[in-house]
Amino acid sequence: MQIDPAATRSMLGNAGSARRPREPWARLLDAVLRLGGGQARLLRHAERPWASATFAGTRHTVALTFAGAGAQAAGEAFIAALPEHEFAIPGQLVADAAIASVDQVMLPEPLLTVEAELLLLDDA
Repeated sequence: MQIDPAATRSMLGNAGSARRPREPWARLLDAVLRLGGGQARLLRHAERPWASATFAGTRHTVALTFAGAGAQAAGEAFIAALPEHEFAIPGQLVADAAIASVDQVMLPEPLLTVEAELLLLDDA
């Protein structure tokens, strides 16, 4: 599933707003963007089903960009925090969160692109 970043921003609204998204994927994206410290911009999101003999859920690939010197520092903090971050998504458990790739460009302006992989399990 591919998500248009502009459409996602309108679906997610302001990360500080009282209205929260209801779908697990939207709640996950909301939490990931908040972990980006308000400096992350959603580049793309993909979701695919995942199952083992005992668990079911979805695997998510999230690509974010952090543009500018201040945003790059937020991106580095995101990279450090993601693997151990405790997500609070009702009815779901983030079983694994890892950084899959990082690309850094310094010119014409600093730009950090981060791709993360997250495994979201149904917590029933």
